[in-house]
Amino acid sequence: MFELRDRDGFGRLGRLATPHGTVETPALLPVVHPDPGRQGIPPGELFERFGIRMAITSSYLLYRDPALRPRAEELGLHRFLGFPGTLMTDSGAFQQHSEGTVSVSPAEILRFQTRVGSDVATVLDVFGEPADSWQQAEAAVEETLRRAREARELRGVSLLAVPVQGGLHPDLRARSARGGAPFADIQAVGGIVPLLERYRFTELVRVLAAVRPHLAPEKPVHLFGVGHPMLFALGALWGGDLFDSASYHKFALRETLLFPEGSLPLADVQEEICGCALCREVPLVGLSQRSVEERQLHLARHNLDQCLREIARVRQAIRDGTLWELAERRAGGHPALYDALEATEGSGQLFLPVEPYSRRTFRFVSPLSLSRPTLLRWSAGLERYGRDRGPRHRVRGRPLSPEALRAAPPLGPEGPEDPTLWVVPTPLGEVPLELTEIYPVGPSLLRAGPRLELPPPEAPGPGSGGPVDRAEGWTLRHVLGLLEWVWGRSLREQLVRERLRPVHSRATGRLRRVLRDGASLLEVGLDGLPHLTFQGGAFLQPHLPYPSGRVVASQEASAFVAEGRTLFSRHVQEADPGCVPGSPVLVVDASDRLLAVGRAVLAAGEMARWERGAAVRVTAHAPAPGPGGSDTSK
Repeated sequence: MFELRDRDGFGRLGRLATPHGTVETPALLPVVHPDPGRQGIPPGELFERFGIRMAITSSYLLYRDPALRPRAEELGLHRFLGFPGTLMTDSGAFQQHSEGTVSVSPAEILRFQTRVGSDVATVLDVFGEPADSWQQAEAAVEETLRRAREARELRGVSLLAVPVQGGLHPDLRARSARGGAPFADIQAVGGIVPLLERYRFTELVRVLAAVRPHLAPEKPVHLFGVGHPMLFALGALWGGDLFDSASYHKFALRETLLFPEGSLPLADVQEEICGCALCREVPLVGLSQRSVEERQLHLARHNLDQCLREIARVRQAIRDGTLWELAERRAGGHPALYDALEATEGSGQLFLPVEPYSRRTFRFVSPLSLSRPTLLRWSAGLERYGRDRGPRHRVRGRPLSPEALRAAPPLGPEGPEDPTLWVVPTPLGEVPLELTEIYPVGPSLLRAGPRLELPPPEAPGPGSGGPVDRAEGWTLRHVLGLLEWVWGRSLREQLVRERLRPVHSRATGRLRRVLRDGASLLEVGLDGLPHLTFQGGAFLQPHLPYPSGRVVASQEASAFVAEGRTLFSRHVQEADPGCVPGSPVLVVDASDRLLAVGRAVLAAGEMARWERGAAVRVTAHAPAPGPGGSDTSK
């Protein structure tokens, strides 16, 4: 039903298969009013002009209208609304919040949703208000879970969305998320509209922090009521796959424009500030001269267009690994949103299991940049690396090319294993010289460091060597530093006497691969981090205690993986708990026979949970048997 295509931490690109087509996520589901007289943009236009492939409507409003209900039952929901794509139906919980009660049983509204052909039916949950006491919220959670169990048997062919309730009580939110997962095809975080309406975004983050670790990682996450474009990046950062709202229409009725940076009343617009095709066709300046109906319809179209553009930016940011940067830029649009992102980064430990191995680069956007989860991992890694080493001496950063390293500080009698730490001041703290080319530092941040060079103390002594010897010693120290950074100090100590030969790029002088006896063991990416060849995996495996660095494939999949095919999640039996998305892994069978090497797509705790999609993308596998066989590194 749901397949992961790409990711940036909790942010995911996915494909949701439904009876009326496949929906690319993250996706915005515009709210469609079941009464055509109260719906601004016609549903057919949403599909044809705006490319909307999934929308949401209220089954309860439809159910209680004596004129609309029989027609919907006769025609089916898609023909009735004139929308050929995927339709999700809400159940009346929002009306319970806004009107105080609903006059339908949970079973009857579920049966009605299936009768009219809803693709995604929603359990009639008990809406949890932010002011609810713990006892009130607990009763709502337990009743919602009881209804979810019942709904699972009544849903027919519809997918089932199970809301997560619990008010502002973290333990109840966690209980609701865990308890609803077995019955849900989609887990929907509910009860957050009052927070959104009052700009209580920090409390929204606290709800998401309580919920996120307990949601089923293989199921889509719906955030009810998140419909302002300035919130999409934050919502996706927390793993939101589906967003819905009538904001595009409601703000138009108030004659207010939506932008990713915030909202703006039409009356305040004195310049042509929007370059979208809609506003080039109907300029904003002068729009007030048109009729109320024309103004509001144009504003609804503009608002929807802005929402869809921002969803597209979110998807692109996930592909590029820049979702945190986008969220930081959007946080400048409102003080409450800035506070919410600050609270998000204060929950950074929750992100570490899914924090990518690396990204293309690290860019500063705001002071919040220094609190991203990747820097939590970086700081912990630096602390481990520097443990039991010293003294420390500050030096100016330099490229780690052989030519530049001829002028590096001298190494003591231990050569590359000299415990002295020669550290470079950078915006991310003091970094050992041999680690300055790996993400998140890299050349760009190295250049941003202090310009003052502190002369190193003289330590010629035995083993310091001349300029060439010094470059060779530092190059080996660089290689050993990479091995330790990824696989630990024990591996470094085992390999320090091995005949490792670094190869540098002729164009840039940067380390590109590491050879042993003519065979390539490691390829070094633009992120400065090592990636395994098959020979490298075979070489390292005996030095890594089981299950370190490994993902274990089922017997059924072993032969296919050994041929270089992707290892799918349903065929994973076990994984190193430290495995994160993008990290280099050894793919082995149950007897620890090496089948292939690759890069993890999922975190260790997510593997074996997905029914569809890749767990490890194989990058190299065993040479083909017989004459001419060779490593098929990709």
